[in-house]
Amino acid sequence: MSGDDGSTSPRPASAEGADDVPLSDRYSRLVDRFVRVVELAAATVFALLFAVGVFDLIIQILGAVRSGAITDPLVVIGFIDTGLLLLIIVEVYQTVLAYVNENDTRRIVRLVIYTGVIAMVRKAIIFRTGEYASTQDALLAAAAYGVIILSLVALLWIERTAAGDAALLTE
Repeated sequence: MSGDDGSTSPRPASAEGADDVPLSDRYSRLVDRFVRVVELAAATVFALLFAVGVFDLIIQILGAVRSGAITDPLVVIGFIDTGLLLLIIVEVYQTVLAYVNENDTRRIVRLVIYTGVIAMVRKAIIFRTGEYASTQDALLAAAAYGVIILSLVALLWIERTAAGDAALLTE
């Protein structure tokens, strides 16, 4: 009694309804899956970069301790620079994960602002006037860094007051 139920063609269960879904929807889902895989690959790359960076920093510190260069302020500033770069990598990693997990836009924007603050603090710490062709060039760069830092701080303040979230900086 295989034809008594009114079905005319036996289709596999997985193919049922596939013809009902428009091609644009199927394509959109396929592209969404592809983007998700790429986002996860990017997160993996940043996690690996962080791990390699931490390992490299440890080797650099041990080398500086052995050679006695650990007391040189420029060497210590180099370690701080590397450490802040690692924090930037962590923030970018968290931003990618926020995209993957489809967190709210406010959280993603906050992560991007934090990354910018860390990057600009890093720039300020390693800033050396001797690296510029003239004093005027150094002053212009310092002023630009200052404007960017103040702008990022203003964005954090605006985001904090707009959200009414007093615990923003503790996240």
